[in-house]
Amino acid sequence: MTALFSSFRRAAAIVALAAAPAAAPAAAPAAAQDLGIAVGEKAPGGPLETLTGQTVDLASYLGKQPTVIEFWATWCGNCKQLEPALRAAHAKYGTTVRFVTVAVSVNQSIQRVKAWQRANTMPGDMLYDRKGTVSGAYDVPATSYVVVADKTGKIVYTGVGGTQNIDAAIAKAK
Repeated sequence: MTALFSSFRRAAAIVALAAAPAAAPAAAPAAAQDLGIAVGEKAPGGPLETLTGQTVDLASYLGKQPTVIEFWATWCGNCKQLEPALRAAHAKYGTTVRFVTVAVSVNQSIQRVKAWQRANTMPGDMLYDRKGTVSGAYDVPATSYVVVADKTGKIVYTGVGGTQNIDAAIAKAK
């Protein structure tokens, strides 16, 4: 029951923070957030699904090259605001940095994620966290939560919101 309450509380926090109006300041410097997995920890793996329904372990994406992971939702305003920065970073670093989008299962189905991806084609790998296992392992406080791991799999940056400085976050992983 406690785990269920914790999952419900986390889901409510994700919805509340993603629905909040985004601040309009210039991109903030890369810095660790007070919430979520700690900078310096090894980035955990966990079961996710491809959009074709295959099970993959997030660990297979980590520890080979720097990796940018965004915990994302189709309905997330901050995710939409952050999208141009992620697209620009992918265009700039796409051959040397891995980009993974983890679609949370809060208020969205895999069908909705597939439809969004067909219409918008976010670059990198789009994966679905059906059971919230990976979101829980990263202690995701909200959507538009970005985690950057270096080539050894150590977390060097976490941030949340639509105005993150992705270039500065990636620089910490190089």
